[in-house]
This record gives sequence, structure tokens and C-alpha cells, in this order.
Amino acid sequence: MRKERILTIDDDPDILDVLSLTLSEHYDIVQAPNGQEGLKLVQIANPNLVICDYMMPVMNGPDFCKAMKKDILLEHIPVIMLTGKGEVKDMVGGIEAGADDYIVKPFDPSALLARIKMILRRTSRSLDANPLTHLPGNTSIMEELQNSISSGNVFAVGYADLDKFKMYNDKYGFEKGDDVIREVARLLVRVVREDGGPASFIGHFGGDDFVFIAADAVIDKICARIVKEFDATAPQFYNEEDRAAGYIIGKDRLGNEIKTGLLSVSIGIVSNATHKITHVAQISELGAELKKYAKSFQESIFVRDQRKGAKEV
Repeated sequence: MRKERILTIDDDPDILDVLSLTLSEHYDIVQAPNGQEGLKLVQIANPNLVICDYMMPVMNGPDFCKAMKKDILLEHIPVIMLTGKGEVKDMVGGIEAGADDYIVKPFDPSALLARIKMILRRTSRSLDANPLTHLPGNTSIMEELQNSISSGNVFAVGYADLDKFKMYNDKYGFEKGDDVIREVARLLVRVVREDGGPASFIGHFGGDDFVFIAADAVIDKICARIVKEFDATAPQFYNEEDRAAGYIIGKDRLGNEIKTGLLSVSIGIVSNATHKITHVAQISELGAELKKYAKSFQESIFVRDQRKGAKEV
């Protein structure tokens, strides 16, 4: 079983050493010397918790915390702020920046461990999220779909997944595949929030399957942007040789060697503007049918339930 990971950020090497000695028996530890480096590392290491010093050069603790909490894929990560002064203004400043707790240096190791365990336990209980992207998971998705039906408003649901993703994973490995999934999540969050507004919703079923909910009036615009921006981004996931060729060579389920094009995205749109929807199962069935139809084109595309989308189909 993989240890939970903690990112420690402090410009004092001695403090980093003390934290490592205190925590490494129980947790996987990664470290950074300032907030700027910590911000880079938190996106790569995907820690379960961050311990961050209040006062640091380059980027201090509160600025790091504010920057991290702006990213929807990182905002769930709890932060413990360390302060050497113990002054109320530092504690308040850390909490206002988004820190979940604080502890005064020098700290008692057993007290720090107890704080960490409490925060991680609280976070795991409250977070219904996909472990890779930390977007809302299955339970939240079903609740949001039901809320949309119950509201009586006109809404649309986009079911999106990646085409040729298994072949990509086979060649580039699961770590690179996870990077792709995280980038897709960021793309969806950015586009859906910008065009769909704060009332929109983005969820992650798992693997390369995503869902988003927005007003029917803007769903086509959202999907068109996702298709366009994904196609512009997809080549960056490949090495120079594969990018230039426009395909990779792999094997199908029978072991036969085949060529497959670069990753693409398929989206099926279900809307109560064209179908009377009374329960969540209807949305899931229609979404699966439309997504399968979209995938038959072997290129990035979206289709609606009246069979209109990025192109007439």
C-alpha cells in the first residue's frame, strides 16, 4: 500500500531535515526550499498534504497557499502553516490565505503527527473525488444529475472520453497517461467554467471518462472549444518522432501490429431540451449511446441527441 505523501516547504534546511526525520517513517516526503518551487512540485508530486513555512524568500507561505488554492485540481489539498513567531497576525494571515491549520516552531513531533493524522482523516471523509484529478466522483455526479432534473431548468450534459488512450498508455506508460488525464481535467474545468459560468459542473467517473453539466444554450460552444483546444494540445503529449508521424505503432487485443492516430476526444451531449428526462438512468443511457457514435469518427467531435455537432452527422 502506497504511503500518503506530504510536501514540506521551508527555506531552512535544518527544518526540512527535522520534518523528514519526524515524518518519513509514516509518510512519503517530498521537499521544496520556497513557495515558488513548492508550487511547481505540488503539481507533479500530487501530495496528500502540504506543510509550509510562513516566512520564506521568493514566495512566502501565504502567497503559495493562495496560488495553490486557485487551482481546482489542487485546492482540496490541506495546508499546515509553520510560524516561528507564534504571533496572532501570522496565524490569522495563514488561515486567511487558505491554510487549514498552523503550528508554531519549534514544534513537538508527536503533536505534529497528531495534527496531520486528524487533517488527513477529515479530508478523506469529506472528499468524494477522483483520486487522480480530485474532481467530483460518482456519488457527486449522480446527485448533480438528479438536482438538474429536479430543478425543472433546461440543461445539457456532456459525456467525454479520449479515443486511442489505451494504445497511448501501452507505449508511453501509465505515468504519462495520468499526466494526460490531469491536463484534460484542467482543460474541461477552464472551458466549462468560462463559458458555462459558476453554476456549471465538472465530474470525473474515472479513467478517461468525464462529465460536465451546463445550460443547453451554451453547451455547443463549450464542446466546440474543448474539441479545438484538445486537438491543439494533444501533439504535446507525444515525442518528436511520433508527433511528426502523426501516429504511433502498437498492438490490438489480438496482438496484431497496428498504426493508430494521435489522441482525440469524443463528446456526446444529452439535453432535456430535446428529450423528456425524468431519471438519471436515461441520461446515462443516451450519453453512452451518443459517445459510442461520436467515437466511430476516429477524430475529435461532439454530437447532440438530435445528431448535430461539430459537423453534420
